[in-house]
Amino acid sequence: MYYINSFFLYSLLGFIIESTIFKNTILKPSGILNGPITLVYGVGGITILLVKKYIIDKIKTNKIFKIFLSFIIYTIILTLVELICGYLCNLIFGVNMWNYTDKKYNIGKYICLEYIGIWGLYALIVTYLLKPFLDKIIKEIPKEATYLFILLLIGDIIITIITK
Repeated sequence: MYYINSFFLYSLLGFIIESTIFKNTILKPSGILNGPITLVYGVGGITILLVKKYIIDKIKTNKIFKIFLSFIIYTIILTLVELICGYLCNLIFGVNMWNYTDKKYNIGKYICLEYIGIWGLYALIVTYLLKPFLDKIIKEIPKEATYLFILLLIGDIIITIITK
């Protein structure tokens, strides 16, 4: 349940960030789905948790170098997540959610060297600052709410596929 709830919480946070800070609008859909879920942030959040648990936490070195190394690892892995999610979004829904071909340092449509550092910074903020607070929220979510969120997400995906 922890990872499912983490997916929903990170997706919701991504939705809030994308729809308020980056688009300067108030809670309008920021992803492919109609509801308040931005899938790439959910996938990215789960990826951060797994990379931390299975890679970062196993690195034995001083704290400063570990943070630097974490930044590099997170940047590379989350850039791959952005690439894969962008490709799958196009493949499944027939929509390009982002397209960096107009950027000077693009690597195809879905990744751009101008932005990859943001993913590493995002991951550091999540793992070193937000995770303890978010874990408290995640652990308080009842199973029934998680099942409801899953059903709502499935419904949103079905409606999105039918309407797009």
